[in-house]
Amino acid sequence: MSQTILITGGAGFIGSNFVPYFCGKYPEYNIINLDKLTYAGHLENLKECANMQNYMFIKGDICDAQSVREIFEKYDIRGVIHFAAESHVDNSIKNPGAFIKTNIEGTFNLLHAAFLHWMDGPNKIKAGYEKCRFHHISTDEVYGTLGKTGYFKETTPYAPNSPYSASKASSDFLVRAYYHTFGMNVTTSNCSNNYGPKQHSEKLIPHIIEKALKEEPLPIYGKGENVRDWLYVLDHCKAIDLIFHKGRTGETYNIGGHNERNNITIVKTICAILDEKKPRANGRKYEELIAFVKDRAGHDFRYAIDAEKLENELGWKADETFDSGIVKTVEWYIK
Repeated sequence: MSQTILITGGAGFIGSNFVPYFCGKYPEYNIINLDKLTYAGHLENLKECANMQNYMFIKGDICDAQSVREIFEKYDIRGVIHFAAESHVDNSIKNPGAFIKTNIEGTFNLLHAAFLHWMDGPNKIKAGYEKCRFHHISTDEVYGTLGKTGYFKETTPYAPNSPYSASKASSDFLVRAYYHTFGMNVTTSNCSNNYGPKQHSEKLIPHIIEKALKEEPLPIYGKGENVRDWLYVLDHCKAIDLIFHKGRTGETYNIGGHNERNNITIVKTICAILDEKKPRANGRKYEELIAFVKDRAGHDFRYAIDAEKLENELGWKADETFDSGIVKTVEWYIK
């Protein structure tokens, strides 16, 4: 019997890369994509799924507990892969309430619907539902910030610094609670900064590419010294697939690309690729458009992930280096 997997937020950046990959790889699964289609979700990102027999889209909100429960009942959901989240730090500074609602309440609604559908009570799994799993996608930002050295491990204490990361930390703890209190089959992954096709233009890499192509100033916070570990989105999708199928229940896995770069290096790399692929009409370099702007409030200095647990336990390895992935990304945006 084919089982139905619920994917939340599948029209967003990472979700819309994951859904076509997952539908194509597992024709035996029925995939339901539940997405509210906020400003960050676009159905044109899922054109590859148009002719897939095992794919279905539902427009809906994870904050609507009743409709979430109805989806579990109607489609007999046997697994959840939970992407849906508000995720832009700047937005969380301007409007924290939306992050509390979606990231905390929405995650709770999904967890509780799964608990009611899969279990008869704490540690009592319904017959036939033993393999149902809830996988929660989180961020490395829950760990706070690093100095010039060291890495986030799964054992790093949580120290979120923005309303966004605080809301994601809260959702991680809810997932943990459903494992420890109710014995629910859950896994969590915390990833570093993703980049690649289909990313919303509010994020650094697409934002810089878009501005450069319009020959507008390229804004960089502070001096551009903030460091991130960059993960190509398809590598992230493959890691989630592995954890969902083979990860140990109740465990957290960190996913990182081993690709640390500071922001000014990222921007200069993009400029150099554009100089080659789409030179400016006036013959000048894109780098001349760089403009430094006032730094973001509470801007974490450095994130870097130790993905050793995922690599050793499940055999995951990133296929893309930053140098190969960024060229693919820039080419996608030029198209």
